Amino acid sequence: MTVLATIVVLGVLIFVHELGHFLAAKAVGIEVQRFSIGLGPRLAGFKRGETEYILAWVPLGGYVKMGGMDDEVMERIEGGPEERPRQPGPRDFDAKPVWARAFVISAGVIMNMLFAFAVYVGATAYWGLSEVAETRLGTVQAASLPAGAEGLASLPVGARIVEVAGRPVEHWGDVRDALLDGPAGAATIRTADPAAEVAFTIPADHEARVRLFGSLGYWIDARVGPVNTGSPAEKGGLQRGDRILAVDGTPVTSWYDFVREIERRPGVRTEITLERRGQTLVRAVVPDEASREDAATGETVTVGRVGIFQPTPELVYIDVGPARAVALGWRETVAVSALILDFLRDLFTGNVSPRSVGSIVTIGQASGQAAAAGVETFLRFMALFSVNLAILNLLPIPILDGGHLVFLAIEAVRGRALSVEQRIRWSQVGLIVVMGLMVWALSNDVLRLFGL
Repeated sequence: MTVLATIVVLGVLIFVHELGHFLAAKAVGIEVQRFSIGLGPRLAGFKRGETEYILAWVPLGGYVKMGGMDDEVMERIEGGPEERPRQPGPRDFDAKPVWARAFVISAGVIMNMLFAFAVYVGATAYWGLSEVAETRLGTVQAASLPAGAEGLASLPVGARIVEVAGRPVEHWGDVRDALLDGPAGAATIRTADPAAEVAFTIPADHEARVRLFGSLGYWIDARVGPVNTGSPAEKGGLQRGDRILAVDGTPVTSWYDFVREIERRPGVRTEITLERRGQTLVRAVVPDEASREDAATGETVTVGRVGIFQPTPELVYIDVGPARAVALGWRETVAVSALILDFLRDLFTGNVSPRSVGSIVTIGQASGQAAAAGVETFLRFMALFSVNLAILNLLPIPILDGGHLVFLAIEAVRGRALSVEQRIRWSQVGLIVVMGLMVWALSNDVLRLFGL
């Protein structure tokens, strides 16, 4: 399942990306000599018109070779030099104006973003808007509550939220909508089992609203979700579906209790009591050390992690019309883009460990888990990865689309292009950087597999 899912994800998204370059090149009259899925020597293919369509040996990328783009770097990607040198022509890539070349270079990224948008719209239109069915309160992060909402810290954990700001609550999306989209001002939250009513203020500022909603979490059972390969949880014998009863003798009832207890024990041998198929078992783990920002102080603290994900919550699906599906698809595309950009920012500023970057191994594991969760989850994962591919391709590294756009920007400013020799040298540097990043990411996965 994992191997097949990985092939499908990479194959489809590489095809979509290169199709963007291909269609854009055809649209502006550039000769397209080769459309390749994969890198290196040809495995199979055919020729139609002026274009050769091939499948290459290394399934980690692809390319569209256009007239005039037969430099040393392309030769290395293709697996060898051209058999016959060709003469420059009016349909060459370099013969076109800067705007046309920029359009062709950007088209792959545009297609990846359009693909993600289309998947989100299609999934929402077909299955409906998915919302977490749970209405019980799982946690309140008091340190994150904005001014005027501090009283929500007294809400009873485990209680069912039945009303927020006068709006009835049937699923967790109702809580979100009331806090993010409702009118600012005085409001109350009512709960049942046990009954409670707490007054608070919905802020006018959107960021404060987001912080308010993010301070509340829906109830998640203390069960083991997906387990990372090579993680302390896997080494300790935890399995997906296990119900966690206690950590070092301290009873836990929710996922948040479990996370809190594990975070207190970085690098410390910890006994986890669990229930599996009616049997009570005890498994020992040594949580890895990880860093995160303390919500109360803003300081970086060391916490424990055992490498498991929370269980998938029960969802309800709400039918939406075409216009609403488009709006929600756009919102999800923007949200995923922001999430990836935030991760890159935190990575470059040191707020996220470089060890969190994964390679094809991580992609494969995530693809397999998404496929096992169902068609909708798999499609949404593909959409997320498509956005990720688009953003990474825009990084200003020579050989990536972003690097080519930098070359074109330099040409537009100075009035002439960099020389072929300069572009080759910078592309060689870019190739080394990209290969280095791939090796680094792969080494992270290898270290994780061995629990290092």
